[in-house]
Amino acid sequence: MVPTRDKALALLKEYNSSESLIKHAFAVEGVMRYSARKREHDEDMWGIIGLIHDLDYERFPEQHCVMTKKILTDNEWPEDYIRAVLSHGWGICSEIEPKHEMEKVLYTLDELTGLVATTALVRPSKSVLDVKVSSVKKKWKDKRFAAGIDRSVIENGAALLGEELTDLISDTIEGMKDVADQIGLR
Repeated sequence: MVPTRDKALALLKEYNSSESLIKHAFAVEGVMRYSARKREHDEDMWGIIGLIHDLDYERFPEQHCVMTKKILTDNEWPEDYIRAVLSHGWGICSEIEPKHEMEKVLYTLDELTGLVATTALVRPSKSVLDVKVSSVKKKWKDKRFAAGIDRSVIENGAALLGEELTDLISDTIEGMKDVADQIGLR
């Protein structure tokens, strides 16, 4: 079975009712779709994986990724989708190392969407549309700002991708602009 966005969204909402988690899923989906287009990969696959990546987090935070594997397997999702989703928790709650470019992008940009969103929320406009890379980099340096965001994961991901943090921040902002209405950051 090849998952559709509608099926992924229904599954996400079956296991999550938190507005903030659903907005985060939409943000990661938007960034993954943007990144897939930019890298000339399958936008639907990348987007669906971004949308579903935290499937189990609300109900099973202590078993994050473990329960996602069970849920996706029980729903007959393809192994490559399951592997990609599990790889975003590498070194945190999963032993699946990101190998494919898509997995590396998800691993890196998952945390980065949080930093960009938080940066947008402290702006007078509260909009991602006017967030600049320089603003995010300035906030990056303040370890008290968005202290729950693991900057080392983002740095490790940038190294895995062989890309500069500046470029990854720019891609994250652009991808989040595509879904600004869905994530409440227009």
